[in-house]
Order: sequence, then C-alpha cells, then structure tokens
Amino acid sequence: MSREVLVVTHPRRSVVREIAQRVLDQFVAAGVAPRVLRDEAELLDLRCDNVVPPDDAAAFGVELVLVLGGDGSLLRGAEFARTADAPLLGVNLGHVGFLAEAEPDALESTVDHVVRKDYQVEERMTVDVAVRHRGKLVYEGWALNEMSLEKVDRARMLECVVEVDNRPLSRWGCDGMICSTPTGSTAYAFSVGGPVMWPGVEALLVAPISAHALFARPLVLAPTSSVAIEVLPATPAVLSCDGRRSVDVEAFSRVEVVRGRRSVRLAVVHPRPFTDRLVAKFDLPVAGWRGRGGR
Repeated sequence: MSREVLVVTHPRRSVVREIAQRVLDQFVAAGVAPRVLRDEAELLDLRCDNVVPPDDAAAFGVELVLVLGGDGSLLRGAEFARTADAPLLGVNLGHVGFLAEAEPDALESTVDHVVRKDYQVEERMTVDVAVRHRGKLVYEGWALNEMSLEKVDRARMLECVVEVDNRPLSRWGCDGMICSTPTGSTAYAFSVGGPVMWPGVEALLVAPISAHALFARPLVLAPTSSVAIEVLPATPAVLSCDGRRSVDVEAFSRVEVVRGRRSVRLAVVHPRPFTDRLVAKFDLPVAGWRGRGGR
C-alpha cells in the first residue's frame, strides 16, 4: 500500500505556489504520494496526480496532513485532520504562525522528517459546542482554539448569563464571550486579557469581551467543567468556532461548551520548550538572562 500525505496550502498567496510544488515534488521523489485539494490545485496550478475534493473524506487514509501557511491555514487543515484522525503538521508561511511546527527555512528538513516518519504526536484538547433555541438543538460544532459568541448590533451590548457546572455564575452586558482551549489561549482569548496556558495544561478558559462589570476577569476551569451562556431577550449574537464556522444565535438561545470528544493530533518534528516558542513568536526581551549557575 502506497504512503499518502495531504498537503494543504494558502491558495491566495502567490509565494505559496513555488513552495507547494517543491514540497509535492520532494514527496514524489521519496516515494510518498501527495494529495492536494481540488480548489487549491486549480488556484495555484499545482502538478499533482492525486487531486481530491475539499470535503470530510479529503484526508481519509493519509499518514499526515501537512499545512503550508499561517494559523488560518492550520485551522483549516485541522478540520480535515481531525475528521480522519491524522496528525497535523504546519510550516509557517504567515505572520505569527503560533500553531506551526516549522519555519520556511526548515521546510526541506521538515518534509524529510515526514518521509522518514521521524516525528512525535501531541494530543491537543478541543471544545464541543451546542446551541439550543427554546430547548431545541439547532447547531453543533467544535473548535481547536476557541468558541466566540459576539454581539451583532454595534450599538447594543450582548446581555447574557453564564453558567458553570449547571449553576449560574454571573450576568454580563458585554461585547461577547470566549470559551478557549489551552491551544487557543495565545489567540483571541489572549487579546482580551486571558492567561497563556502551556499545552500540557488541560483546562477550559472563559473570558468576557469588554464586560461592564467588576467581576469580569477570565476564568480557568477544570477540563471536566461545563459552560453555558444564555442569551437574554433582544440581544441576538453570532457564534464562531475558530473564526471559520459561524452561525447566528437568536435571543432566548443557550450555548453549551464542554471538552471535545475528539482531540486534534499535532505532529512535532523539532521539539523545543513552549517557553522558547513564546519568546520567538512574541519577540519577548530576554537579554540579561544567565540561567542556572550563570554569573
């Protein structure tokens, strides 16, 4: 049986075409059959013998999903990888690229690691999301980074009551609410003042967005906790999972968030401490550090 890898790209960046074709050719030369998504192959004019529709079956049977792009592309790749239970590996061609495992200068060696099956796999927690309107289930989704619930009307606040573990916690007038995983703690939740959580932590992060209340700090909950947000009358909202999958939420709706039943598997080819990743991605000042035994 031939080995296969799904290559996902950012089709609207011209620089990606040359890089993607080079990766495809490297896989073919090594005896690994690459797959590409039909829409990306057409937009980038990629040469590949195995072009597949961008649907839920796109990654079935592959060893790994390799993403060439930024965090947005990684989150798209996560959709295919999670459905097929395949490891996800990203090469950063975007700006921050916090989810990416490798930078462009390590592209060739990263592909070589994949060819040699020389990588580790980390399980990343997800969240499952359900929306009920007057008791009826109207939407189910999931997120690797976060679920955000935000107001629709710029001139009005979102009025909601937050429940934790089946008990009411507080009522807030706010711009929205975020329920994040540790992976997403460096994304949207970080921008509203949430804490950074190391990937080894298992927890749910709940953070209000611009809440008009004294008790409006981000909350870190147990991974077994359940969160519900009840949308009060006359305040419709929009729910988004990872900024990719959205649905309108009517007043009198209830948004329920729990730990996801299925994780996302991230491939690691260049293991390094999470601290080093934070320093590199956020350009943190560490001049003067001497370390243990330093003088």
